[in-house]
Amino acid sequence: MKIAVGSDHRGFEAKQLIKAIITQLGHECIDFGTTDSNPVDYPDPAYQVAMAVSKKQADRAILACATGLGMSITANKIKGIRAALCHDELTAQISRDHNDANVLCISGDQVGEVLLRKIVEVWLKTEFAGGRHQRRVNKIAAIEEGKDPTEVKNG
Repeated sequence: MKIAVGSDHRGFEAKQLIKAIITQLGHECIDFGTTDSNPVDYPDPAYQVAMAVSKKQADRAILACATGLGMSITANKIKGIRAALCHDELTAQISRDHNDANVLCISGDQVGEVLLRKIVEVWLKTEFAGGRHQRRVNKIAAIEEGKDPTEVKNG
């Protein structure tokens, strides 16, 4: 898989670890910055990374900032993006299995290296379950189109 990554200055160190994990797992990594720990506004890399997924230039993406919140909020503004802020292996697994999340957001300040590795590994290995969950993902897509999700009946 092609995995886009990005961070602001507070997520830079986490992003460097994430890049190594992605490569170790045999995936291709596309780095959208930042390139150091100098201050940068998180919406900039979040937009670029989410657009890469939206335009199918990357299969999935991982973003890191201080809390992961700003990256998640920003990425979810892009059509077709289902960004999930995950703090543990369970939320990482469910975000893929149930929600078909295509962008993982991580806190660079609150998640240590060991847990970071576990979250990334689980998130990259977990496939979307489909089934009843597909109907729900379809409802999310309907909302993006300005439609009432209660009108979506089938997966």
